[in-house]
Amino acid sequence: MQRRTFLQTITASAFAAQSNSHIRLGYDTYSIRAFKLKALEHLDLCAKWKLETIQMSSLGDFESLEPAYLEKVKRRAVEIGVSIDGGIGCICPLSKSWSTKDGSPTEYLTKGLRVAKAVGAKSMRCYLGANADRTGKYSMEQLIESTVKALKSVRNVSMDNDVKIAVENHSGDMQARELRTLIQEAGPEYVSACLDTGNPMLVVEDPMVTLEVLAPYVVTTHIRDSALWDTPQGVWFQWVAMGDGSIDFKKFIKRYKELCPNAAMQLEVITGRPPALIKCYDQEFWKGHPKSDAAEFARFVALAKKGKPYLGPMMIGGTGKQPAPFDAALKEQQMTDLERSLTYAKSIL
Repeated sequence: MQRRTFLQTITASAFAAQSNSHIRLGYDTYSIRAFKLKALEHLDLCAKWKLETIQMSSLGDFESLEPAYLEKVKRRAVEIGVSIDGGIGCICPLSKSWSTKDGSPTEYLTKGLRVAKAVGAKSMRCYLGANADRTGKYSMEQLIESTVKALKSVRNVSMDNDVKIAVENHSGDMQARELRTLIQEAGPEYVSACLDTGNPMLVVEDPMVTLEVLAPYVVTTHIRDSALWDTPQGVWFQWVAMGDGSIDFKKFIKRYKELCPNAAMQLEVITGRPPALIKCYDQEFWKGHPKSDAAEFARFVALAKKGKPYLGPMMIGGTGKQPAPFDAALKEQQMTDLERSLTYAKSIL
């Protein structure tokens, strides 16, 4: 199949020996969620694509949480030379994203840390909530306080298992300065950052700002490109495959190598969603961002003014039932866009 040849076109020089500037490249499993692959299948893809790392974004990526199965996953990762980052979801009980299906925040975090340890991971990603929390019942200070309390309840579990908790700037929940505050209040000896470069759009933040603020704490990432453009109504953005958007990743990667030389780079490619309008020129928008930094917002607007809409091919998923061929095309698009994003990343590293 044509899409299976993307990575095969990379020359041998792209796989040169490691140097001090080498970055471990991999992907977050959410990138190809429609395939419903499990951990061992993802590791097979890593071996095929000659990747060095992967983030299992949820406990659902494992067929079982039994020790024997997790040990099998760990052995396979060691065999092919791939490091695993663990992952769970929302840990803030005040967030609109919180679910009690995994018990209390302490129980959920503990389970995630123990699974991460069992598969050989050194970090476990999680998050506070989502953009809707910025205009919800609780202030950002209350949400952060609640999350810090949850994190502190598992400090010993994290330290004893030698697994850092990597809190993501997730889906527009926190700006980088807010996440930095959370990490500092919880304790950077066991709490770190999962740097996402796509989510800053939702909180009017240039991803370069996100990197510069969070760099001392970054242990893993979600690297994603975005097309964004300025209009009188506000700033539009759309997540796209690497190289298709407005982010200068050559500049970003150069800075990333300087600031985060030991952090894994996981591509989290999310396509198939329509453009979204951030009404940042409306007064109502700022009720959810009362403490945003004016200089940082100016950098975001400057980035948007240089950008333009994405006009390339993309299947857009609907919110309701759609014809089966559309679903099949969306599924195929996830794999295609991940592969060509990995190819792009290898070419610029």
